[in-house]
Amino acid sequence: MDPNHYRFRGVWRLAAPAPAVYAALEDVRSYPLWWPEIREVRPTGEDSGDVVVRALLPYRLVIGLVATRRDPDAGVLEVIMRGDLTGWTRFTVTPDATGGAGSAGSAGSAGSRVLFEEDTRPGKPLLRRLALPLHPLFRANHAVMMRRGRRGLAAHLAGGGTTDDERRVTANR
Repeated sequence: MDPNHYRFRGVWRLAAPAPAVYAALEDVRSYPLWWPEIREVRPTGEDSGDVVVRALLPYRLVIGLVATRRDPDAGVLEVIMRGDLTGWTRFTVTPDATGGAGSAGSAGSAGSRVLFEEDTRPGKPLLRRLALPLHPLFRANHAVMMRRGRRGLAAHLAGGGTTDDERRVTANR
């Protein structure tokens, strides 16, 4: 096992139609409004930018993203990552007739299923050195970040109101 290689896969079920979920995920600039661990997004080009991430562990990552696939018909968004993490990330959004099981949607309403896949390695030297002893902690940190991302996106899509973070981000635009 290579402690510097991480593969993540997860499913989010949301009580919102697939096109709305896809549009929210495609709008990376709005991530700080609903995803607590995404602290900042800095566009660097039409299909690229840097995201600043800080989850539970006391370090921040700056990850350069370059869009490699945007396919609304297939519901696929994919980026390559450079910087503090290298590799790729993909969201695949599809309709889910269950109405977003585990969400606030009503039974039988149209919802979405989001498949998240990531294959990554740390680019940051400190993270590579700490990979072996902290591998389980890094995985747990990622799991918390993804869980909070799903909750934040669900609230955002449901029109959950303006949070203090949303007011701060909007004021800084």
